Amino acid sequence: MGRPIIGITGELEAARWGNWIREAVVSPVSYARAVERSGGTPVILPPVPATSVPVLIAGLGGLLLTGGRDVDPSLYDEAPHDQTDIPDHRRDRFELILTRAAIEADLPFLAIGRGMHILNVARGGTLIQHLPDRLGSESHKPDPVKMTIHDVQISAASKVGRVLGAAAQVPAAHHQAIDRIGGGLLTVAWTPDQVVEAVELQGHRFGIGVQWHPEESDDARIFEALVAAAKTVPAPPPAAEVTGGRSKRASKRHAARS
Repeated sequence: MGRPIIGITGELEAARWGNWIREAVVSPVSYARAVERSGGTPVILPPVPATSVPVLIAGLGGLLLTGGRDVDPSLYDEAPHDQTDIPDHRRDRFELILTRAAIEADLPFLAIGRGMHILNVARGGTLIQHLPDRLGSESHKPDPVKMTIHDVQISAASKVGRVLGAAAQVPAAHHQAIDRIGGGLLTVAWTPDQVVEAVELQGHRFGIGVQWHPEESDDARIFEALVAAAKTVPAPPPAAEVTGGRSKRASKRHAARS
């Protein structure tokens, strides 16, 4: 099998190039580079209507749910904390539908940062909206811009453990985390202060969420594992060839009658 297509969630933001300012689909290039270097073909997915999601899922070998702003707290029945971002309702709705569809289709996926939060909410879980309130420190986001390296402990029997081992040093920066874990999810990595750092969806081909940002490191093993899982997904049936608005078969029938 060739290089599988890995869908990468993006968001719509105003962007400028030359004298143009337009709403654009944006995604940090580090995600696409990590997928490409790991043997996949990256494709950025804009937030689209729910009716387009089944077609997206059918055309993908794997899915990467990316980081970004905080998930809307109303989606897990909470009022917003004063430190919680203003939500992107369009992206939230799209990614919840996309995640549930990927789970239903047993499509391999890796959910990073916000992506892991989307996964948890999609499974009925909740989030800690501001970790310093729970921990009493800014230890998980000491710098407002830069990633920092910290230690995580990993269940050796988990998929993540089989890829990374029983411990790892990972780049991260976040002020939110999983609170009540969603249905079917299993905690497989955590920090010494017991913040959830990775989850796996039980019974799924490859359904992993990580709190850290592996795309910002030189360790591509978890992306390589995603791409390897994506290569086991059956290819969709080829579409009928269309020429001039008619399929080849229809053209042949027309020629026979002429």
